[in-house]
Amino acid sequence: MFKLNLKIALRNLWKNKGFSLINIGGLAIGLASCMILLLYVAYEWSYDKQFTNYDKTYVVYNNQKTPTQTFSFVAVSGVMEKEVREKVNGVAAVTRVAYPEETLLSYNNNNIKKEVVSADPDFLKIFDYKVLKGNPKDLLKNPDGVVLTETLAKILFNTEDPIGKVIKYDNKEPLKVEAVIQDLPKNSSISADMITSWALYEKINPWVKNSGWGNNYCMLFIQLKDNKFFNTANNHLKGMIKASNPETNNEAMMFPLKKWHLYSKFENGVSVGGKIDNLRIFLILAFSILLIACINFMNLSTAKSEKRAREVGVRKAIGSTRGNLVGQFMLESVLIALFSTLVAFVLIEVSLPYFNNLLGITLKINYTDVYFWTVFIGLALITGIVSGSYPAFYLSSFEPVKVLKGFKLGGSGSLSVRKFLVVFQFAFSACLIICTVVIYQQLTYIKNKPIGYNSVNLLEIKAEGELDNEGKRKVLKDLLIKSGAITDFTEYSTSLTGSGNNTYGFSWPGKNEKDIVLVNFRFTNLDFTKTTGMSLLQGRDFAKEFKDTASVMVNEAMVKTMGMEKPVGQIVSWGDDKYKIIGVLNDYVMGSPYKKPMPLVVMQNPSAANTIIVRLNPENNATNSVEKIKNIIKEVNPAYPAEIKFVSEKFESKLNDEKLLGTLANWFGGLAIFISCLGLLGLALYMATQRKKEISIRKVLGASTGNILTLLNKEFIVLVIIANAVAFPLAYIIINKWLIGFEYHVSLSVIPFLIAISLSILVAILTVSIQSVKVAKSNPVDALKYE
Repeated sequence: MFKLNLKIALRNLWKNKGFSLINIGGLAIGLASCMILLLYVAYEWSYDKQFTNYDKTYVVYNNQKTPTQTFSFVAVSGVMEKEVREKVNGVAAVTRVAYPEETLLSYNNNNIKKEVVSADPDFLKIFDYKVLKGNPKDLLKNPDGVVLTETLAKILFNTEDPIGKVIKYDNKEPLKVEAVIQDLPKNSSISADMITSWALYEKINPWVKNSGWGNNYCMLFIQLKDNKFFNTANNHLKGMIKASNPETNNEAMMFPLKKWHLYSKFENGVSVGGKIDNLRIFLILAFSILLIACINFMNLSTAKSEKRAREVGVRKAIGSTRGNLVGQFMLESVLIALFSTLVAFVLIEVSLPYFNNLLGITLKINYTDVYFWTVFIGLALITGIVSGSYPAFYLSSFEPVKVLKGFKLGGSGSLSVRKFLVVFQFAFSACLIICTVVIYQQLTYIKNKPIGYNSVNLLEIKAEGELDNEGKRKVLKDLLIKSGAITDFTEYSTSLTGSGNNTYGFSWPGKNEKDIVLVNFRFTNLDFTKTTGMSLLQGRDFAKEFKDTASVMVNEAMVKTMGMEKPVGQIVSWGDDKYKIIGVLNDYVMGSPYKKPMPLVVMQNPSAANTIIVRLNPENNATNSVEKIKNIIKEVNPAYPAEIKFVSEKFESKLNDEKLLGTLANWFGGLAIFISCLGLLGLALYMATQRKKEISIRKVLGASTGNILTLLNKEFIVLVIIANAVAFPLAYIIINKWLIGFEYHVSLSVIPFLIAISLSILVAILTVSIQSVKVAKSNPVDALKYE
């Protein structure tokens, strides 16, 4: 029986080649879209889960409490490591990890900048990377010992054995290679090309040894012997900072490493989501597109029901049961799903390079992975069963006497089901259109919102090597201005677009001692406002003719926090030091462009600067000017490659997550609409087949082609309008919840909803008209000659 059913199924697929191709194409696009999104979700979900005991490993968060809110961040004092190791029960390993930093590494004449982290020996126990060369027992214990990744070892030493070789770190420290490990996985929260010992970190940064509980400068990771110790260990950590530093309001807490990547958004000390929110969207999108493809298959299959009706009648008359017929039609559906799977494989392989470039990661199909094949084949079979279930039970329900005497297609019930399916398809498509439009509105709004400075032709140069010296920076400034490549030059203690560097230590006249206010602080030099293009609302900038070592500028947010109408001339204190306010800067975007500016104090201290900010000469070609700057930097700082970045590009990178979401919604929304159109085409074909005699009679009685098109399109336009009516409240809830996550966001308007309904109606009319024009122009004699 199976062999016969298979033969009949293949014959029917070949006989109806056009419909088979549309069905296979629709399901293939749905399967490929679903699998690409699932590959991305699986990649993000696998973050930090490559390590043996990842489920027992925790990252320590620091909760800074104020009367109004709690700030959570991954930074603690280095002295906590010893306290945890000696006093917390159930700890198997603990390590401090310095934040990754790009550093110059040299071997012979080979100079390269790579990402370096410093850590305690337990780092390689917690993160058990595969050691390819060297003795894994004594790593990171010697101050001059380093561990390289496989790729960096090849870059520096080519085919030489790297073990025992000496490389120079930051053009200063000679370090001996102790081991080579496998490259750190891309889906790991910690990335590095080289790992140095914590002893070296203390040697390079002498302040670390004397740093107390009030200085948070490193990450801390704890691995437990068993998770049964979690509550005890976490409670111990909660009071540890307060016990050692009674003046602080900080509390430490352990957060699972396996959740760190996806649940990194905190509000008032509690994880409220993060990337997991986008992953949920992509997961829903994946299965919704596949479901739309299945619905499209159902509509196209039932649209061909008239041609299959007599076959059903004959087979039932000669003894086939309904179960046999259901099996027959389900086999056809599964076959189409399997053929679609083959096409989907081709589509996935062709489109993966594009999506990898878009996402900035490497997604690939692991053909040796049993789990992948289980999911993919299971998905294909489920797709075949789901998409074929309604046509199978519908077609097998025909009564042989009726269909053989004179067939009349099933009643309004089956038609209503198909209409419902089309409404579902277009409701989902309209929802995606609305969400995509609002995402682009939000991106445009943030891009056009004033950032507080002029980013055009503004460059940042990292002050490292020789440029770490204030005198050398002065030489560089003179050479750059003399060359004509730049017009202005200043220095800053962070990137202009960066955040961080904050303290609770500032006070001012009238401040309530119980108020705890987090204030950002920066260090700069002369010409800060002139170079950056910031506005001075009151007072002046730092100037040569004044001794401004005890002067500060503040921003608008700081003025509001202090509650001063005339802040210029007022005194603010930071510990025992007092500073006079000489100017008020406009607020500018420091960290996230979606959040309100925080209070800021800017002081003059060029020795604390690590970033050079310059403005290109607008009268010269920008490319030539950048090349000049690179050559001059090479003269002043020959050991280091010139690291020059446009501030505008750094700001744009802050919008990457929203750009990605918008692009993916755009792509997969377009695919969903395309598949929905195939389903609508199926229903249009079905309706045209049902009403061809009615249309022929209308034409005989004088109806024009335009009248017939209006008649056929009217019903579908009503379906699309109903679909939009369903989509509007759903889209409003989804997009409103997304927008609430941003302090600065666009207001919802009617424009996205108008675009959705206009576009969906236009697409529906064009799709239906493809079939309707053929029917409207057909010769009525062909439909009526047998009546």
